[in-house]
This record gives sequence, structure tokens and C-alpha cells, in this order.
Amino acid sequence: MKRKILSCMLVLTLCAFCFNSCSGTEKKEGEGQAPSQQPTVTPGEVANTDTLIFPDTDYTEVTETIEIGDGTKQVTYRYYKDICYVANPVDTKYQSMNVKVPIRIDGKDINADKAPILFINSVGGYLSASNSVNDENKNNFTQDIMSKEDNKGTVQNTTDGTNQKRANADELNVNGNYALATGYVVVEPGCRGRDNVDEQGNYYGKAPAAIVDLKAAVRYIRHNDARMPGDANYIISSGVSAGGALSALLAASGDSELYDAYLDEIGAADESDKIYAAACYCPITDLEHADMAYEWMFGSVDYNGKAVDSKISGTLSDAFSEYQTSLNYTGRNNFGAITADNYDVYILDTYLIPAATTYLSDMTKEERDAYLAERPWITWKDGKAKFTFEDYVTYIGRQKNAPAFDSFDLSSGENSLFGDKTTDAKHFTDVGIQNSTADKGNSEIDEELQTIVNMMNPMYFINENNAGCAKYWWIRYGTKDTNTSLPIIVNLDLGLNKIGKTVDTTMYWDAGHGTNQDPAAFIRWIGDITGYK
Repeated sequence: MKRKILSCMLVLTLCAFCFNSCSGTEKKEGEGQAPSQQPTVTPGEVANTDTLIFPDTDYTEVTETIEIGDGTKQVTYRYYKDICYVANPVDTKYQSMNVKVPIRIDGKDINADKAPILFINSVGGYLSASNSVNDENKNNFTQDIMSKEDNKGTVQNTTDGTNQKRANADELNVNGNYALATGYVVVEPGCRGRDNVDEQGNYYGKAPAAIVDLKAAVRYIRHNDARMPGDANYIISSGVSAGGALSALLAASGDSELYDAYLDEIGAADESDKIYAAACYCPITDLEHADMAYEWMFGSVDYNGKAVDSKISGTLSDAFSEYQTSLNYTGRNNFGAITADNYDVYILDTYLIPAATTYLSDMTKEERDAYLAERPWITWKDGKAKFTFEDYVTYIGRQKNAPAFDSFDLSSGENSLFGDKTTDAKHFTDVGIQNSTADKGNSEIDEELQTIVNMMNPMYFINENNAGCAKYWWIRYGTKDTNTSLPIIVNLDLGLNKIGKTVDTTMYWDAGHGTNQDPAAFIRWIGDITGYK
């Protein structure tokens, strides 16, 4: 890791600048305000020039009754709000975090100094996420993700028009509630996103800003390990949708030098940004191959009652075949090599049939008979569900036109993600740029943009077997979620398995986008992999 040697004068200058930036004494209009990070200095003492110090005495004590399954826990925690985690912030409204440290559970004192740290990002649609708090809604960051996903059209809808967005935004933070009630430390980082724009019309949250900010937050935690409760060796990230993709990216890209210049620019702590484990709920990831995988899975399905462009769909589906073969992945349970030709069988036998079987097994006979009567394409025999992959795909339908992610008219959220300071949206695949209706003149993505695309793709680091890749992974996906395709989720599992990582992947039958059906199991998993009881 690079180390910088600064002169005394430069350090003091930087310290003064960061005090103004992070304390909010000279904040720009529209920016958030974070408390001062400066320690109190007794006359005659030498000031500590480290501006990234955890404010361990600046907290509010909060007591909440938290629902845990069928019961409740009364949890009292220390609430540290709006902590700026970089020395040279672009916008403290986003480059800051909240920390919750449990001190009593059901009246019993606990010590969380060595507890695991659950690091929950609230990103949706690759938009900005602020941890800022107001009196009316202390969980407003979860409301923010839901409203932004709605406004940008990224909410999952089933073929019968049922909105699969979870009705209560607090479900996005259910893991945090369970973690607090178990005695874990919870960190809620904000980060910049593709929608951030300043008064001059310049964008300041395009890729790779979000992952750079989350890495900086991890470095801040490690930098303050001796001062901040929780064990920085056991940071477990969690996220949903684009946040699930960023959780995967954070875990896969630990300590990669690709981000060093960006981290230096915002004044991140000179520490490791490796994490211990990642939870990835419906991760919208591997964007440069997502169009290919989507057409492989949904190419034969109409979009809004009309067939998609067969030429484009076929081109992308054929490209997926080449891509999948190039990965050299083998399936679990001695399945053998995974190719585009047998991937449907693998997904069906490994994930879909077990998910449907579990779902139907939990029903009474009367409930199951009624369910199956409405879905005659599913059979039930000897306690096991059976159906074809084609019938399953027809049942769930497709949500997006072709191409699903790199839109030819630059209208997708993913196009916007890969814009730059002065350009809102760009193509990020060769097929996108070659068929563009909005950006003529190029035939392939340039090298600089390709590097940024790599920096936003956990599969790039997994396939390179990045040394800083986390060891433990928790992946969850609803089988009725059509925001991306199943090969994107399963390839994440297969790639990690290939390089020897421990992966727990489960699909929830008939569940939509963002579903989390087993938070208690997730919290137990953290205890198991960390050994913390």
C-alpha cells in the first residue's frame, strides 16, 4: 500500500481544510453537516493532526423495541451520527456514516468492543445514498432508496401487475435491527451516486464514486479500530439491488490498486479496505455481460405484449454463449462444465426445483392443491416439485426490453452510472455503442472507460482471483425477480466457488426484488463465520 510523507506545514494546512469541510463551518449550500472530528487539545499539548478520528464521546443514547421473528428485544445503543469518513470530502451529506453500538439488550449490559461490524449500504439504482437523519424519520435513508427506485422505474413488477416492492421500507434495514438485537455493531455509510450534480451542472457521483466512498468508509473503520467499538477484522457488508452489487464489489475488490488515486483524492485513510464477508441481495451486477445473459434467459419472451428485436436479442444471446464458455466454470455436486447449452438444467436442478419444493412443502395440502391448480405447469409428486425451465421463464415474464441495461438511446440507469463529470450517460458495452441512437462515431468502448467498467464489476476481481477478495459470501435472490437474469446471480456463486470461497446461495420461490426471508439465519451465519457468540 502506498504511503505518503507530508511536510508539517502541509499536514496542518490539510487539517485546517478538513476541519472546515467535515465540521460544516464552511459547507456549500445543499451539503450535509458532520460534527467536528477534531480532538480537544489542552493548552501546552501538541494537536493531533489526524483528522480521521472516531468521535467516541459524541453520541446519543437510544432505546428501541425491535421485532425479532415472533418476539421482541429492547435494545439500547449509542448512536453516532453523520461522521465524515474522508479528509477531503466532495459532499459530506453523502461521504459520512452513522454508527450504532449496542450497550444493553433486554436490560442486560453488553460489551460490543470485539463484536462483528455489519456494514449496511442503502444504495438503490446506483443512485446516491445519504445517511443524514431528521427528527421525523430516523430511517429516512431507507425511504430514500425506495422513492428513488420508484422514480427511476427500477421497481420490480410481476406479469400480473403486482408491485413487488416491499411495502415497508424498514424491511431494507431488517438485518441491521437483527444485528443490534444480537449485540453486533451496525454502520450505515452514505455514498455518492450517479444523480449527484453540483450548482455548475457538473456530475460528481458517476462511477466509480460509490465504491470509492464505501472503500473509504471501510478504511475509516480500520483506522479507528482501537478507538471505535466493533472488530474491524470482521466487517460484513450488506446491500440490496444495486446496493447488493456494491456489497459484492466491495468484498471482491479488497485492496485493489485500481482505486488508489481516487481514494487519495478524497483523503481516505491509508489503511486496508478488505472486508471479511458480504451479503448480496438481488445484486444488479456484471453489467457489461448483463444484456447477454438477459437475452439468453428471456429472448423468447415478449416485452409488454410485443416481441423484442430478434436480431439484437440473438446477437446478445450468442455472445453470452461465448462468454460463459470462456469462464470455465463447473457446477456444484459434480455437475461438470457450465455452458449456455446446459445452464438451464443446472439452474433448474440446483436452485429452482429446491426453492419451489421448500415453498410447497411448507403449505397445507389444501393450500398446495389450490396453488398448483392455478399453476398447472408445476407438478407435485413424492414431495417434490417439477417443471421445465421454459415454463418457469414464461411464468415470470420479462421486465426489460432488449437490450436490458445498455440502452441504445442512453436512457437506462446503468448508462447514467457510466457518465462522467460533464456527460450524464454513456454506453458501456460494444453492442451498445455500435447500435447507439444517441452516440454515433465509435465502434468499441475506449480503454479508460473499460477500466471504470472493470472497477464496477465484482466478476472482474473474482476471475482475476484478487488477493483481497473476502472469504465468506451470502447471496439471496427471489425467483420472480426479473430485474436481472439468473445467470448473473449464479455466475457470482460459481466464480467464487472456483477460487475457493465459502458461499451460501439460496433463492426464494415466488419472491420479488429485494426480498429477505431469513434475517435470523443471516445473523446466525455471521456468528458462525466469525466465531463471535
